[in-house]
Amino acid sequence: MLTEISFYNSVLLGWLGVAAAVFVVLQFVVAPYGRHARKGWGPSMPRTAGWVLMELPAAALLPALALFSARPLSVPSFLLLWLWLLHYLNRTFIFPFRMRGGTVKIPLLIVASGFVFNGINGYLQGGHLFLLGPARGAEWLSDPRFISGVVLFLGGWLLNMRSDAQLRALRAPGEEGYKIPRGGAFRWVSCPNYLGEIIEWAGWALATWSVAGLAFALWTAANLVPRARAHHHWYRKTFPDYPDKRKAIIPGLF
Repeated sequence: MLTEISFYNSVLLGWLGVAAAVFVVLQFVVAPYGRHARKGWGPSMPRTAGWVLMELPAAALLPALALFSARPLSVPSFLLLWLWLLHYLNRTFIFPFRMRGGTVKIPLLIVASGFVFNGINGYLQGGHLFLLGPARGAEWLSDPRFISGVVLFLGGWLLNMRSDAQLRALRAPGEEGYKIPRGGAFRWVSCPNYLGEIIEWAGWALATWSVAGLAFALWTAANLVPRARAHHHWYRKTFPDYPDKRKAIIPGLF
């Protein structure tokens, strides 16, 4: 008989396999939104609404699992939930409305893919924290893995937020088009916002000390490293004066 834990582990194992496949595919196919938007990917919808829709499962699912769990909510789990919401409340309800270029649309295929991803990932992260993972008590707060994970998460979150703000500042209200970002971590890489997200979820994997957290960190890298490289190549092709020494996402490496 398929138990809840065996079902969870099967989803988790399959999720890791899909992450590897996505990483390979994204070496050859650039997701068609933002500066890489192009025809031939089916119907589309307004980008702001699409972004809210595809991020909504992540913002809603973990609080729901915490609320309806039969397990008492421990202090570490409560703090991890708030770290999660620190990212996803912004990503779902603030960031989409700050994006410039209000006429931009996003393919429904991308929205549906993001919705499914956030639903499955939310189930895996919430399942570990509130349902099936080890019930860690207050002693976990002083564990070096938890402390270093939280520090990494917050550092990545700050880098992501600062870099997004710098990108928004490149356009005046109502202005469209792209410019070369400068200053901050853009001195070293083309996509410090993506680097910040990778650092965030690496910290999450460490603070949760879970295979589910590791899977999310790997998924984040599998998605954002190829996209950062695509952005980097686009910048170099579009702007002849693009800084030569700037890398795509890892300072000094690539």
